[in-house]
Amino acid sequence: MGEPTLKILDASWHLDGRDARADFVTAHIPGTHFFDLEAVADQGTDLPHMLARPEAFAAFMGALGVTDRDNIVVYDTAGLFSAARAWWMLRTMGVAGVRVLDGGLPKWRAEDRPIEAGAAVPWTAAIFTPRFDAAAVADVPAVQAALSGASQVVDARGPARFRGDTPEPRPGIRPGHMPGAVNLPYTGVLNADGTMKTGAALEAVFTAAGVDPDQPILTTCGSGVTAAILALGLSVLGRSCRLYDGSWSQWGGRADLPAVTG
Repeated sequence: MGEPTLKILDASWHLDGRDARADFVTAHIPGTHFFDLEAVADQGTDLPHMLARPEAFAAFMGALGVTDRDNIVVYDTAGLFSAARAWWMLRTMGVAGVRVLDGGLPKWRAEDRPIEAGAAVPWTAAIFTPRFDAAAVADVPAVQAALSGASQVVDARGPARFRGDTPEPRPGIRPGHMPGAVNLPYTGVLNADGTMKTGAALEAVFTAAGVDPDQPILTTCGSGVTAAILALGLSVLGRSCRLYDGSWSQWGGRADLPAVTG
């Protein structure tokens, strides 16, 4: 902290609609700025918080005062949830020096580290040069190919949503999952304190779900947020994957795409 190239971002986002920016004003790590997943998203689609086009993402980050060469640490107020989505977005846009604060704000506070309140002091506007990694992002045709055997499709939603036992939180979205997808709830890769499992314990979670980390993997979820937690876990293991950005919000909303329950 205090290094000029270190940029700390609070990337909190809540599925229940709670105002994460208001939480930021109440308490955040000193020197942090709020990274709004909705504001930086593609504004030209009705799908939730889709990855923006590189030039739009670069404009957002530059206005925030972040460059692609900065050392960036992202965290959230849940422990490890939406910060993984911000990590994935930044990595996909070519930022090499981005990391997730393990355990997020809850662990930071539990260790009695400093907290401040109020609005952030603006950073000086900067130039962010994106280097978009198209291979990291999957679309519908890529998912169809994966389901045909090209790679493993791993769904990070909870078991009840995966099976279709409970209605989807977004209106107009069918229950269930893609035929052939494997369920690995994102909570499975986390410890009880919200930190990421590591080593053999983390790898065992994937293998127990029927996923071979050494084979191609495509992650999905409800709207691309928790799929990024699985992507982060695979990165911790030294592996990579593709993330289906539209996830079930897109797939489950299209009658022309197959869905199964149970």
